[in-house]
Amino acid sequence: MCTVILRVPSVPGRPVRMLAVRDEDPSRPWQPLGPWWPDEHPGVVGVRDVRAGGAWLAASERRLAVLVNRASPPVPDHLAPVSRGLIVLDAASGRPPRPTPAVPGFNLVDITADGVLLISWDGKLERRVGVPPGTHMIAHDDLDDARTPRIGAWLDDFAVASTKEVGTASEPAWADEWLGIIARSALLGPVDERAIIRDNRPLGYPTRSLLLCAASVGPRGVDVRYAQLERPGRWNAPVFSPPRA
Repeated sequence: MCTVILRVPSVPGRPVRMLAVRDEDPSRPWQPLGPWWPDEHPGVVGVRDVRAGGAWLAASERRLAVLVNRASPPVPDHLAPVSRGLIVLDAASGRPPRPTPAVPGFNLVDITADGVLLISWDGKLERRVGVPPGTHMIAHDDLDDARTPRIGAWLDDFAVASTKEVGTASEPAWADEWLGIIARSALLGPVDERAIIRDNRPLGYPTRSLLLCAASVGPRGVDVRYAQLERPGRWNAPVFSPPRA
């Protein structure tokens, strides 16, 4: 039940801004933002899922892709499931996804300096939607879907928050006000349906919020940073770092 927040500029030449929160089972090992696929995907950095080998989020010099799970029917028994993380790597490398019934449902956010494309797959049907200028949220339903309580609760706040156009060497300063909204939302507690930093165990899932990535994607390329929460499912002010070399 990850969450992605986007600001798509209306002025040409301005960067797309993205802040993403990853929810996953803390017992499932991962590697932080880094170049973990030098042979198959040279020049790509990402947050690697150790078990399946793919990525939750990945970026190349000019493109960033991040994926959130979407409800879908089970993969048919006669098919071997295909990891969604491999689709993220392909997208970051500029190869459009071609999902089959072997791939569980997903929302894939594909970001370049030219704009944002949302590719949704429900196990049967693929939809592609160009994300218009403005501020948006994506979780496990549709774009800006108020059926998702955290989107209904916080989208307007993200939309009115100002963003700074200058970052620093250590953290993406433009994201400060967005992070402040997430900090406010955390006062609800991680099991509240409106929470962005989540503990999904009461809903029957082992996933909790583990980390955040912040990125700017514009004419100068991709700048992406990584921060890990100190305790799964519990908010703390994040300290962002660039990808590992």
